[in-house]
Amino acid sequence: MPTNERANENADADDRSRTWKGGALAQSTGLTVRALHHYDHIGLLVPSTRSSAGHRLYTAEDIARLYRISLLRRLGFPLEQIGHVLDDPNWELRPAVQRHLSDTKRRADIATSLSNRLSDMAAELARHDHPSPDQMFGALEEMTMLDSTVHSTIALLVYNDVAAAHEYLVRVFGLTSGEVERNGEGRAVRAEVRAGEQVIWLHPAGEDFKSPRTVGAATSMTMLVVDDVDAHHARSVAAGAVVIEEPVDQNYGVREYGARDPEGQLWFFHSPLD
Repeated sequence: MPTNERANENADADDRSRTWKGGALAQSTGLTVRALHHYDHIGLLVPSTRSSAGHRLYTAEDIARLYRISLLRRLGFPLEQIGHVLDDPNWELRPAVQRHLSDTKRRADIATSLSNRLSDMAAELARHDHPSPDQMFGALEEMTMLDSTVHSTIALLVYNDVAAAHEYLVRVFGLTSGEVERNGEGRAVRAEVRAGEQVIWLHPAGEDFKSPRTVGAATSMTMLVVDDVDAHHARSVAAGAVVIEEPVDQNYGVREYGARDPEGQLWFFHSPLD
């Protein structure tokens, strides 16, 4: 075996045998010890071993799992779902890292552009000139793009019967079925559907959350983009949709129709006009 290959194997073996205490891991990753303890408490990241004194010790495999957890958190997954995702045998780390790399490169490009723009502005100020409005606009835009902590959105709709709503939205509107979480009595306490990359959570009604059916009015609307609004309309009608507005060309550049689900939530579907 070539020397360099043997050295790489030895290095890999050393990495696999190393362990990190919670404090060292927190310092290295920027997380808090409290967060690591919470992950352990809920079973999301249980350290593989402990010291003779009972201290948590994390292995290289634990760190790889922690990376996956942090990545999924960044993508908007709640902690209660991340465990299911990580335990899914079809979930792969490589494409997730590739997406993370693409996002990091995008942010690096923005940071480089902002750095160059600030260098030009500093040079002009050194000459007692004032940066142009266009330079200021560009710097502000890049600062906003770089500093934004909002990466995605998840809609949440309230229903008296979460299971029935989930079944209806999948069957009638063609949304992609997601997980249905049930309590010990078998009652659906949370469900998820997807429209492309958009996640929609279905939440049970409670003291502070009311279904439109209970309130007697809708206070929001969900608008989804589809490939062919007329074909989607025909499919929904055939499946029993209650249409409140037939497909129509709107002056803001889309053709759309509206429907009301069994609990009164309003749904609008549209396609861009050619």
